[in-house]
Parts: sequence; C-alpha cells; structure tokens
Amino acid sequence: MKSRGAIERKPGEVYKLLIVDDDDAFRESMELEFTERGYTVFSAPDHRTAVRLASTHRPEFALVDLRLGGEHGLEVVRELVERLPDLRAVVLTGYGSIATAIEAMRVGAHHYVTKPCDPDAIEDVLLAESADPNAAIPEAPPSLALHEREYIEHVLAASGGNISEAARRLGLHRQSLQRKLRKYPPRQ
Repeated sequence: MKSRGAIERKPGEVYKLLIVDDDDAFRESMELEFTERGYTVFSAPDHRTAVRLASTHRPEFALVDLRLGGEHGLEVVRELVERLPDLRAVVLTGYGSIATAIEAMRVGAHHYVTKPCDPDAIEDVLLAESADPNAAIPEAPPSLALHEREYIEHVLAASGGNISEAARRLGLHRQSLQRKLRKYPPRQ
C-alpha cells in the first residue's frame, strides 16, 4: 500500500468520491455539496451497490456510514480497500466510540468522523496526510441527551416504528420509552 501523504488539490483537478449511506437525505446533500466542490460523485445506499460502483469508477475517496441498515459499514470499507488499496475511506457515524474508531482504522479507513459534521471538515480529512484523532472532535460536542435521543430514534427506525419492539431492544419498559419520546429532542 502506498503512503497516505497529504493530497494537495490542484485547480481544475477532479476527484472521484463514493458516498455510501442508507440515509437518502444525508447522502443526497453530501452528493450535492461535493459535486459543487468539483468532485465527480457516485452514491450508494448499500454494500453491493458501493462495491459495484467502486469497481466500475475506481474513486480516490469514499465516505462510508458505519451503520447501513442491516449491514455494517466496516465490511464495506474492508472490501473497498481490498479492491482499491489507494482508496482513502472515511467512516462516518452518529454513534462514535473508541472501539469502532480503532476497528475502522484496522480495516483500512483513512479517518473516522462523527456526525453531525460539515462538508469542510469531511474534505479536510479526505485530503489530510494522516488521521488526526482530534480532528473528529467538535469544539462543542453534542450532549449525552442528544446522543441518547439519536440512538433511540435509530433503534425505533430499525424496529419499523414499533415502540414495543424498540423498547425491548433498548431494554426499557414501553411506557418509559414513550415518555422519552414525548420529550422535546435536545438542541445539543
């Protein structure tokens, strides 16, 4: 594998970027943002589509969500890096942890970034010389209440909106989950 030194973007140079995320709105907004920045963007909602697009278009960069519905984004990263050893893959997640960050780097990710993140920060890590563990830490990190709410909503969505099933998966009583859902979502 070649060295992952910093990439200096030359004027007029067009990079190919693969975005792999099952959240249609997020994927489309990132696609629009990076297209406006001069990237040729390919997007995939799942593992199979991502591998097919990568094999066909051979992108220099990939943004891969850690959780892709029932699939695991790290498996996507592993396969993409095996097929394209020079690919700079960045793992995006709303549920960051040290363990998953380490595993992401182990399977070949160039960087690991927690959501919410802005396109400038993503582009900075795509072009960065190497992973800076402090780059993914925002100045004002989201609160624990916001993380809890995001996780509850994730489990609820994975349960098809079924509150009883989500409560079972979360290890909560159904009424406790309903009380948490009635609260306004935290701002930060």
